[in-house]
Amino acid sequence: MERTVKPNTSNILGLGIESTAHTFGASVVNSTKILSDVKDVYKPPEGSGIHPREASRHHTEKAAEVIKQALEKAAVKPKELNFVAYSMGPGLGPCLRVGAVVARTLSSYMKIPLIPVNHAVGHIEIGAMLTGALDPVVLLVSGGHTVICAFEADRWRIFGETLDLSIGQLLDQFGREAGFASPCGARIEQHALSSSNLLPLPYSVKGQDVSYSGMLTAAKKMLHSGKPFDDICYSLQETGFAMLVEVAERAIAFTEKKQLLVVGGVAANRRLSEMLKEVSTRHGAGLYVVPLTYSGDCGAQIAWTGLLAYRAGEEIQVERSVVRQSWRLDQVDVPWRSS
Repeated sequence: MERTVKPNTSNILGLGIESTAHTFGASVVNSTKILSDVKDVYKPPEGSGIHPREASRHHTEKAAEVIKQALEKAAVKPKELNFVAYSMGPGLGPCLRVGAVVARTLSSYMKIPLIPVNHAVGHIEIGAMLTGALDPVVLLVSGGHTVICAFEADRWRIFGETLDLSIGQLLDQFGREAGFASPCGARIEQHALSSSNLLPLPYSVKGQDVSYSGMLTAAKKMLHSGKPFDDICYSLQETGFAMLVEVAERAIAFTEKKQLLVVGGVAANRRLSEMLKEVSTRHGAGLYVVPLTYSGDCGAQIAWTGLLAYRAGEEIQVERSVVRQSWRLDQVDVPWRSS
């Protein structure tokens, strides 16, 4: 990775490409705002999850049109771009490779810098940019992540995380067992609204870490035993979210930070925000939730984080631009933030 700090000018234009899982997205940003954000989402059959091969085939078929629309909506010509950023990881290997190949091609053809972006950092930075959170404790909750972290000494430091399933995987895997197609969170949330009957499910917090595998097994057994579906959905949310609230509250108390930022696809769940609002109020902290439009995977998270990295002088040679299926949040240097 090379680093040469760029001047902080307002006329930087960048393209971001997201392809970690079911979404192929492209976005154009400048130094102050998102100019366009276009995506096309692979939809598996009912009762199924994301098949990496089929999702990557979808990305290959949709990439050109998505990028074209992103440029047109931003009213930006390819030759005006200063950089192209791509999601280097973490994610599904076949899907990541499609985005990387497209980004390498554009970088080489247009002779502009290629910027690798960590997908998880992208979720955090787009959330911070859109909400105005400056120095928050962050709860990142999605299909691929369940992490509580805060920034210190040039990196996002993890206070706690899942030991097995992410909260998004818990909801998706239960939803698929019920016959839904991933992602299932919104449908489970809708069913949960029709119940207030809390069924007993395993509550597993280990220090600052959480574990959801036992809860998933118990919920599946309830489903097949004929328990009311709405009750199971309600109980799954209440118990699973309570675990997140517990570890988030301890992180806020320890760091004494006055902001709690929630990002990732599960940030769209209103019940989670309600529960976290109680915690933030109790500690005199503000609650910041990424807007629904940008809570899921999108090109904007890659483009905006790519712009921050570009300003800080981050870029990578095309021949070294591999993808990293496993790339932890706390392994990433973040030179554009100060501790």
